[in-house]
Order: sequence, then C-alpha cells, then structure tokens
Amino acid sequence: MSYADAVEALRARGRFGISLGLDRIRGILDELDHPERTLRGALVGGTNGKGSVVAMARAVLQAAGCRVGTMPKPHLVSYRERIAIDGQPLSEKRFAAALERVLPAVDAVAARLGPPTEFEVLTAAAYAELARAGIDLALVEVGMGGRLDATHAADLGVAAITNVQKDHERYLGSTLVAIGTEKAAIIEAGDLAVTGASGRGLRPILDRCTALDVPLRLAGPRQPYRVTLRESGWDGLLVDAVTPGRALRNLQIGLLGSHQAQNAAVTLALLDAVAERHGVTVGEEAVRQGLAAASWPGRLELLDGARLGLGRVLLDGAHNPAGGRALATALAELGVRRPMLVFGAMRGKRVEAVLRALTAVDPRPIFTAVDETTALPPADLARRWRRLSATSAEIAVTPADAMARAAERAENDTPVVVAGSLYLVGAVRGLLTGEREA
Repeated sequence: MSYADAVEALRARGRFGISLGLDRIRGILDELDHPERTLRGALVGGTNGKGSVVAMARAVLQAAGCRVGTMPKPHLVSYRERIAIDGQPLSEKRFAAALERVLPAVDAVAARLGPPTEFEVLTAAAYAELARAGIDLALVEVGMGGRLDATHAADLGVAAITNVQKDHERYLGSTLVAIGTEKAAIIEAGDLAVTGASGRGLRPILDRCTALDVPLRLAGPRQPYRVTLRESGWDGLLVDAVTPGRALRNLQIGLLGSHQAQNAAVTLALLDAVAERHGVTVGEEAVRQGLAAASWPGRLELLDGARLGLGRVLLDGAHNPAGGRALATALAELGVRRPMLVFGAMRGKRVEAVLRALTAVDPRPIFTAVDETTALPPADLARRWRRLSATSAEIAVTPADAMARAAERAENDTPVVVAGSLYLVGAVRGLLTGEREA
C-alpha cells in the first residue's frame, strides 16, 4: 500500500464522522492481539489544553532520556502527524505500512459491528505502531469526552484531565457536571490521576477517584501543583512553580499565552504521576530543558508569512468559548490590537461565544471556510459578526483567498491571526510551510 492509498482508505471513512462507543475499537484491538496492553504512559483528556500538556510532558520526558510516542489530534496538514515518535511524524512509507497491517482487522470488525470510523482506524493503527516501535512511554491525547472515546480502549496507568469546560455539548451533555462525568471515566482502578479542573467540573473527577480509590494530584491556584506567571511575551513565559517535592523558580516555557501557566501546572503533576507509576526519573534539568523547548503546532504558533507575502502569522485553533477567551487574552498580552483575523468554523460549535471573546481586540475579520460539508458558510459567520459587533466583515471563498486579502490589508508590525477551527489552521499552515498532503 502506498501512502496515497492509505490516505484514500482513511478519507473514504469520512474525516468528520462521529460514532461514539468502544465496541468497534475493542474489536479491532482484539483482532490485533491487543497491542495497547503493552503500552504504558498516560491518557490526557480535558476540554482545552490537553495537546499543550502532552507537548510539554513529551519534551520533558525526551530531555530525561525517554523515547515517547504521541497521537496528536486532529492533524493539521498530514495524516502522518497522527502517529509520532519523539515529536516526529511517521514517514509516508511507515505510516502506510502501519495502516495496511490493521485494515484486515478493521474489515473483520466491520462485518460484525458496522464500519469503524476514521478516528477508530487511526487509533488502532497508532496503538499498534507505537507498540511495535517499542517506545518507553505513550502520551495519548483523548479525542472527545472520554468514556466512549476510542483512545479509552487503552489503560496506560495514568489518567489526566486538564480542565472541564463547555464544548461538544450535543454529545457530552449541557452541564459541567455531565461533561466532567464523561471525562472522568478515563480514570480506571489502579491508575494515578491528575487534574487541573475546578468548580462544578471537578466534582465528578473527585467522586470517580474516591469510588475507585485512585490517588489524585490537583493542579491550579492554591493547589499542591501551582504555577505563578512572572512574564508573558513573544518568547514564551517565565514562571515560578511549586510542587509537593520541589520549588522551581524562573522556569522558561516555550509556548505563548498566559493560559499555558495552568497547563504547565498540570504537566508537572502529570510528570510526577508518570514517574511514580512507571519508575521514570525526571530531574530538574530535564524539566527546565523540556519546558523551554516545548512547541505545539497550530496553537498560538507564530510563523513567517513570507511565502504568502505577509509578515508574521499567528495560528491558533480557538474553537470553543474558553479557547476564544484564551486567545483574546494572549493577544492583549502581546500587544496585538486590530489584527487582520482570518476565521472559519465548523458546524456544532459555539461560534458566537468565540467571536464575542475576540471582539476585545477589535479585529478586522475575513471569514472563510475549508472545503468540507460541515464548515459554516463565510456569509453566515459574517452575519453573526455584524450582530455581535455592529461592524462589517469580509468573506473569502477559500483560505488561500482569505490570506491574500489579509496580505493586502495587514500592517507590517501586526501579525495576521488565523483562528476558529484547527482544520482552517491546518489549511493555512500548509500554505505557509509549503507542506501538502498526498
């Protein structure tokens, strides 16, 4: 199977198909003799920040000498991103081989239980390939919710929940308690657990840990794991951190945005849990080196826009209200006012709440859409913007057209901001870097 064949086999299953449940993924893994049972590490769930926590923890564990497998989601440009070792996506040849090895199991399960989704196929292929690679640790970002998410077919020994916010209410429930209950289900008996959740979303996590007698590490203000922000700028963050075992002053964090301070607190708790559960030594030098080197594509990522006739371009997949607020706060901290904003969103998201948050930086929006049936029409987004802000907006048929218009109007010292959907961010990132899918 060539890489192009592998991509076609995946796309035939529908990139945006959602069919929650564990029967199909468990059936596939059973056909493969359960490769996930050979893996150890952590499942990382939560509404926002889980990718950032995985990125920081991976960088620290690599600095400590571990070989780390991750399963980032969604991919931005290439399916190869969905299976990574030490932060590097698989080669085209290796990705195609990994998919080819699981397809017979997928077909066998489809005959009994109906066709697995693209996400389930990717999850099975990733678990199988990471097991085959003999990595030291797997850090697995949960897709949606937790209880019925395909990644939950594995128990890696540590379960982390970054926070509980409103998103995917159609599937997870309309209250923080309901959403937190779905996310808390990734915690299994015998695990160590970590969370940065607070308020009503924390209660189900506490209850789950109590019921299963699972030790829980708490991260956040006034918690045993806490981080104090000292500086936030274009070079990242400078923070002081406190954990039950040590105080770490003047930590550099390579990610942008003050919200990453809370994600760093969760990361430190996660690292302690992984060290205890899996016998890994993570010294202070590894923590400092890893946090400083951490990067997370498409999340407050600053890129050179020269390929598109632009200066700087800031990419951020702010797709829910909490993400919109975090982006607006970060832009204000960085001194960004009245930026050109290229924005697109998918159906089913609380788009108006995201846009309302972004009005704080008085953006000049250009609304566009990726080439998918579930993308909201740009004219619809423009109408919503007019209702919220009483100002007009431009529309562009494609992301490339939107970026061309932004190039005509952008001011040299102000970055163009691309936000609203990770699928849009991925499309623009491909334009900026020249990377293309097969």
